[in-house]
Amino acid sequence: MQLENTRLYRVKAVAAALDVSVATIYRAVETGALRAVRIGTGKGAVRIPGDAVHDYLTACEHAAPTRAAEYHGPQANAGHAGGAA
Repeated sequence: MQLENTRLYRVKAVAAALDVSVATIYRAVETGALRAVRIGTGKGAVRIPGDAVHDYLTACEHAAPTRAAEYHGPQANAGHAGGAA
Protein backbone atom coordinates (compact mmCIF):
# COMPACT_ATOMS: atom_id res chain seq x y z
CA MET A 1 0.00 0.00 0.00
CA GLN A 2 1.42 3.35 -1.05
CA LEU A 3 0.77 6.09 1.52
CA GLU A 4 0.26 9.65 0.32
CA ASN A 5 2.15 12.25 2.37
CA THR A 6 -0.73 14.73 2.54
CA ARG A 7 -3.49 12.29 3.48
CA LEU A 8 -4.67 11.32 6.98
CA TYR A 9 -4.97 7.59 7.69
CA ARG A 10 -6.87 5.56 10.27
CA VAL A 11 -4.81 3.56 12.75
CA LYS A 12 -6.14 0.31 11.29
CA ALA A 13 -5.00 1.29 7.77
CA VAL A 14 -1.49 2.18 8.97
CA ALA A 15 -1.26 -1.09 10.92
CA ALA A 16 -2.28 -3.03 7.81
CA ALA A 17 0.20 -1.15 5.62
CA LEU A 18 3.06 -1.90 8.04
CA ASP A 19 1.86 -5.45 8.80
CA VAL A 20 1.77 -4.82 12.56
CA SER A 21 -1.00 -4.83 15.15
CA VAL A 22 -3.24 -1.87 15.87
CA ALA A 23 -1.83 -1.93 19.42
CA THR A 24 1.68 -1.40 18.03
CA ILE A 25 0.52 1.73 16.20
CA TYR A 26 -1.30 3.10 19.26
CA ARG A 27 1.82 2.43 21.36
CA ALA A 28 3.99 4.33 18.88
CA VAL A 29 1.54 7.24 19.01
CA GLU A 30 1.42 7.23 22.82
CA THR A 31 5.21 7.25 23.15
CA GLY A 32 5.56 10.03 20.59
CA ALA A 33 7.45 7.84 18.13
CA LEU A 34 4.65 8.25 15.57
CA ARG A 35 3.02 11.64 15.08
CA ALA A 36 -0.77 11.67 15.02
CA VAL A 37 -3.70 14.07 15.28
CA ARG A 38 -6.97 13.73 17.16
CA ILE A 39 -10.15 14.73 15.38
CA GLY A 40 -13.15 15.74 17.49
CA THR A 41 -13.75 16.26 21.20
CA GLY A 42 -12.92 14.00 24.12
CA LYS A 43 -10.68 11.15 23.09
CA GLY A 44 -11.44 11.91 19.45
CA ALA A 45 -10.54 9.84 16.44
CA VAL A 46 -6.82 9.27 15.88
CA ARG A 47 -5.55 9.97 12.37
CA ILE A 48 -1.97 9.63 11.17
CA PRO A 49 -0.52 11.79 8.39
CA GLY A 50 1.16 9.85 5.60
CA ASP A 51 4.39 11.82 6.01
CA ALA A 52 4.43 10.85 9.71
CA VAL A 53 4.43 7.18 8.70
CA HIS A 54 7.41 7.77 6.41
CA ASP A 55 9.24 9.64 9.20
CA TYR A 56 8.47 6.79 11.63
CA LEU A 57 9.84 4.16 9.24
CA THR A 58 13.00 6.19 8.69
CA ALA A 59 13.51 6.47 12.46
CA CYS A 60 12.92 2.72 12.85
CA GLU A 61 15.55 1.95 10.20
CA HIS A 62 18.14 4.01 12.05
CA ALA A 63 17.22 2.56 15.46
CA ALA A 64 17.10 -1.11 14.46
CA PRO A 65 20.09 -3.10 15.74
CA THR A 66 21.82 -5.47 13.37
CA ARG A 67 21.49 -9.21 13.89
CA ALA A 68 25.21 -9.48 14.66
CA ALA A 69 24.87 -6.96 17.49
CA GLU A 70 21.96 -8.92 19.00
CA TYR A 71 23.62 -12.34 18.79
CA HIS A 72 26.00 -13.30 21.56
CA GLY A 73 26.38 -16.93 20.53
CA PRO A 74 27.59 -19.90 22.57
CA GLN A 75 30.84 -18.12 23.41
CA ALA A 76 28.95 -15.93 25.89
CA ASN A 77 28.68 -18.90 28.28
CA ALA A 78 31.93 -20.64 27.34
CA GLY A 79 33.41 -20.18 30.81
CA HIS A 80 30.58 -22.07 32.50
CA ALA A 81 31.16 -25.82 32.46
CA GLY A 82 27.94 -26.57 34.30
CA GLY A 83 29.56 -28.67 37.04
CA ALA A 84 31.11 -28.06 40.44
CA ALA A 85 34.85 -27.65 40.61
